[in-house]
Amino acid sequence: MSATEINQPTLTRRPKRADARRNYDKLIAAGREAFTEKDSSASLEEIARRAGVGIGTLYRHFPTRTDLIEAVYVEEVQALCRSADDLRDAPPWDALVGWLHRFIGYVATKHALAEELFAVADRDSEVFMSCRVAFYTAGEPLLRRAQEAGAVRPDVSIDDVVKMVGGIAKIQGADAVTVERILSVALDGLRYHEL
Repeated sequence: MSATEINQPTLTRRPKRADARRNYDKLIAAGREAFTEKDSSASLEEIARRAGVGIGTLYRHFPTRTDLIEAVYVEEVQALCRSADDLRDAPPWDALVGWLHRFIGYVATKHALAEELFAVADRDSEVFMSCRVAFYTAGEPLLRRAQEAGAVRPDVSIDDVVKMVGGIAKIQGADAVTVERILSVALDGLRYHEL
């Protein structure tokens, strides 16, 4: 399985027909928007309206609210994984830092989805476990390459880095500028320095 291929239930797989794929993408975008708004409890009818499709179209793609939430989550993880692929040709340190800044954006979106997401699904479900493996699989080569280039300390793992960046992204009350500044300070701690 590649970093962007996440094992997901049949119900959340992207459709093959062009018109169905367009409707699916509209519903994902509308769901992402609705689920990431502060204190949003948008109904499925509201999400269908935002997407410009009928409620029957929504239910054909996502029979339950949980199915839609999981699909939005999976799409966010796949975008983060694809961004690691996009950075493959950048210098090792720049690629890792670029991906970690994108990871901050992912965590911000995931954090906004968290209340909706974890209210209806098990954190240890197959979908969430597959997503976790996917982004670790996407980030690990970037970290290893930066370590092999001598740009990053050799004693850290992708798990350490993901936990560090995830914690920074979840700082309560911090605006985006503050989060980015704190991330930059933390990344300086990842750099390899000879004693």
